[in-house]
Amino acid sequence: MSQQGYVATPPYSQAQPGMGGYQGGFGSGPTQPLYGHYGGPPQAFTAPPAGMMKSPVSSPVGMPPPQVGGSYNPNVQQNGAHPQRYPAPPAVSAPYGQPPQAPYNSMASPAPPAAQQLTNQMSAMNMGGYAPGPMQSPPPPTGSVAQQPFQGHPPPAMGHPQMLPGPQSLHPSQQMPPQMAPPQSLHPSQQMPPQMAQQQSPQMSMGGMGGPFSGPPPPGPGGFQQPGPGPTGPQGYPQQAGQFGGYMAGPQQGMPGAFPGTQGGLAGPTQKKLDPVVMPSITQIIQEDQANQGGEVFSTSIRGTVPPLVTTDFTAWDQGNASPRFMRCTTYSLPCTADLAKQCHVPLACIIKPFATLQKNEAPLYVVDHGETGPIRCNRCKAYMCPYMKFIDGGRRYQCSFCNCVNEVPAFYFQHLDHNGRRVDFNERPELSLGSYEFTATIDYCKNNKRPNPPAFIFMIDVSYTNVKSGLVKLICAELKTLLEKLPREAGEESSAIKVGFVTYNKVLHFYNVKSALAQPQMMVVSDTAEVFVPLLDGFLVNFQESRAVICNLLDQIPEMFADTNESETVFAPVIQAGVEAFKAAECSGKIFLFHSSMPTAEAPGKLKNRDDKKLVNTEKEKNLFQPQKGVYEQLSKDCVAQGCCVDLFLFPSQYLDLATMGDVPSHTGGSVYKYNNFQVETNGEHFLRDLRKDVQKSIGFDAIMRVRTSTGFRATDFFGAIHMNNTTDVEMAAVDCDKALTVEFKHDDTLSEEAGALLQCAFLYTTISGQRRLRIHNLSLNCSPRLVDLYKGCETDSLINFFAKSAYRAMLNQPLKNVREILVNQTAHMLACYRKNCAEPSTAGQLILPSTMKVFPIYMNSLIKTAPLVSSTELSTDDRAHMRQSVMAMGVEDTQLLLYPRLLPLHNLDVGSDALLASVPCSEESLSDSGMFLLENGHSMFLWLGQAIPPDLIQNIFNLPSLAHLQENMQFSLPELDNPLSKKVRSIIDGLLEKRPNSMKLIIVRQKDKPEVLFRQFLVEDKSLLGGASYHDFLCHVHREIRQLLT
Repeated sequence: MSQQGYVATPPYSQAQPGMGGYQGGFGSGPTQPLYGHYGGPPQAFTAPPAGMMKSPVSSPVGMPPPQVGGSYNPNVQQNGAHPQRYPAPPAVSAPYGQPPQAPYNSMASPAPPAAQQLTNQMSAMNMGGYAPGPMQSPPPPTGSVAQQPFQGHPPPAMGHPQMLPGPQSLHPSQQMPPQMAPPQSLHPSQQMPPQMAQQQSPQMSMGGMGGPFSGPPPPGPGGFQQPGPGPTGPQGYPQQAGQFGGYMAGPQQGMPGAFPGTQGGLAGPTQKKLDPVVMPSITQIIQEDQANQGGEVFSTSIRGTVPPLVTTDFTAWDQGNASPRFMRCTTYSLPCTADLAKQCHVPLACIIKPFATLQKNEAPLYVVDHGETGPIRCNRCKAYMCPYMKFIDGGRRYQCSFCNCVNEVPAFYFQHLDHNGRRVDFNERPELSLGSYEFTATIDYCKNNKRPNPPAFIFMIDVSYTNVKSGLVKLICAELKTLLEKLPREAGEESSAIKVGFVTYNKVLHFYNVKSALAQPQMMVVSDTAEVFVPLLDGFLVNFQESRAVICNLLDQIPEMFADTNESETVFAPVIQAGVEAFKAAECSGKIFLFHSSMPTAEAPGKLKNRDDKKLVNTEKEKNLFQPQKGVYEQLSKDCVAQGCCVDLFLFPSQYLDLATMGDVPSHTGGSVYKYNNFQVETNGEHFLRDLRKDVQKSIGFDAIMRVRTSTGFRATDFFGAIHMNNTTDVEMAAVDCDKALTVEFKHDDTLSEEAGALLQCAFLYTTISGQRRLRIHNLSLNCSPRLVDLYKGCETDSLINFFAKSAYRAMLNQPLKNVREILVNQTAHMLACYRKNCAEPSTAGQLILPSTMKVFPIYMNSLIKTAPLVSSTELSTDDRAHMRQSVMAMGVEDTQLLLYPRLLPLHNLDVGSDALLASVPCSEESLSDSGMFLLENGHSMFLWLGQAIPPDLIQNIFNLPSLAHLQENMQFSLPELDNPLSKKVRSIIDGLLEKRPNSMKLIIVRQKDKPEVLFRQFLVEDKSLLGGASYHDFLCHVHREIRQLLT
């Protein structure tokens, strides 16, 4: 794709009666709608006369939003002035699906006087009154600026010519220089099916979407209802005052496909299908990027270079900026001013994955040891030595690039400079030439100035009646005997330094002495759960290799000891507290592996009661279902983080257990929650064991503190992740593993320099698995630009959607879900409208123009809005929704990308003789075929879908059965190992995916038209959701109307 904007015109870019998609809330606005910056207080703007470019003006309106909650607010970590990511519900536009009755007006012509008032109101985001006027000046030619490492403009993406932004659909008569010509212009009569071309309306350029439209004309100025023929849509209810200033959209009567709670049926005129070939396609974008950059080396030497997509198989070469596996940004070109940032609405954020797994052909991080002196740092801002520091005065001093302070170079670190002013040992020192590296920390970086002990793992097993009878206890004990042989260890070490301990529990806790000198393990019972303590110090945490015989003896005995138990009540919080006390006594950090099956109802601290009230769904109080219960669990999280105790929770529920509360401690300590509903060893056993093996063996750091430093002009203000914060700058994590990421948002303090760019440094202090204290440093330099076109050109959609997912999932704890969904739609429209207005060539109103870097952003956003946590449906389990919400908060970019757009692989097209990767197809029912076999996976679920007309030889080769009819419903969750090329290839693909993803997935085999197919179809994210939510086509049309509303 060229760097120009993507033009798409849906046939329904005018409102259609009966169009499905979203519940209302887009009614006519109040007399003074307050469009606030996303994450900031509401703003009011005054529009200049139509036809002129407006300079950004901002003036706060009213009081700032109130601080929400107390000092401890789950997943709310702030360093800015605005406690809420979502400050107020959006100002609203025409209801989705309401047919406006207005004469057609081109956006390119000045608005008539009757609409001037609303045009002024809509100009809050500097987007109203779109009219011909001076365009943004184009960026200088790439040849005019010599590109040096860490400075200059980013090069064009590999395989793409560098072009000016603008629409990709131009009238054939418009002339452009050959090097700037768009890929292709769709003339109304070209590149369409014949029946669509002949229906083309002469009044409207169909842009790049190709296709007719029918129904009433588009909305008039401001979206007001004008007298005219045709039915009128349902009116919205009155506006309500919003919680955080501005107005809250009144509920609107819904249209087909709206979210539950709206009066939307399935009636309405039949929708004409858009040709998927002319709609932006994620699978096409992924395949193009793989074709252009797959297998290539991505060098990080040039500042602000946009990396390949997360789905692309590339090799990162660290040449002064951190690999995109460690750090990815929402845009690699920051706006120079805060006004520009507010105008474009693109969030400025970085997703950091400190322990990301590198590919085998990528160099591991170097460890720099400066001895007792410790790492070299700036005296003022405390930034660590990095490639951006400027050495002056013959190498005797250096200027910090973060705060500009001039520091003396220690005598031992002195080195002469070459003729370019660079140290002659530049290439020999990782901290001067690489973006990521580690320092050995001195004793000053250790708690209480004392070297830490190696961390420990404690396995805590719920031995209540349910777990014993299901065979779970026996399964865990059998697996641990082999798994403990594979504890993580430092490279080059023969054995792991990690110590292990064991606890079983129901209403009381049983500790085990497994000291190597004992012939038999000893049990000690703690029944006082109100004041839990560790009854033994010596012999509880031991080295597995030394105590192997005693530990194996214990693991054999545990299932027998509790075989006849009738105890069904359990405790929970005291179990975690016991682990914290054990780590305190041993003066070490570590991880608790907790295997639990039911709600803790026994009389003890942290006792929970059932609060799963389905009546709250789709009401203002629905957010209460996801808020953890405070008190005991809030304090427990703080105690865990203070001791460096991470909690990983394996849950095996058969009914509701308040996961919002039970998962709160893992979600603040860098832990994970794994959930296996209605666990049975036969069907879920292997799924659980794969998760356990991955979890125990993954690379991990303990007792971590992270700080993000920035160069002058901007700062980190907000943090999302499995983290805890006691202040506004230090991010604390009891542990962080290779799959955990946190998202950091930035705000402007001052104007950024286009020449100097913007610098980020993530410093991560942690304890290794061998007990060594280290600092892991990741550095990244970004471009800065006074031109919005550069910001859009540097955007990365996968990172943007990661940020919006975490923002929305945090906001749902404090706002009605309806508001959160509306704000997401509103935000999408604002970002794209700003591009249309400020960066694209003038064009007709009917064209939907998208930045080339964001043309598939609406697909991801629509998919996010349809995820379980944001859908108000009583059919969804509250625990499952809470689980997904907590999981996403700690996800990296690649994980959210896959979750929101699953991979759909047509296995019937496999070439068993080729090693080429099988290309995925669009995630839509239209991709399926009755004779096909498709594999769908999103990192958490995996389905093998079999068409009802699938050839018998395929079934024979995969299942060793004569036909599909012989495959019993829900009979299998794994494929038999057959000795034929197709079976081997399919199993190889599935095993490769299971190995690659952070979580294990249970393979569910689905036959077309069987009951389980309903579950499978929920993952076809381009289609209309069964539980509420628009199809991709309908959402794109709706967003287009919102954009036009903002620009008229």
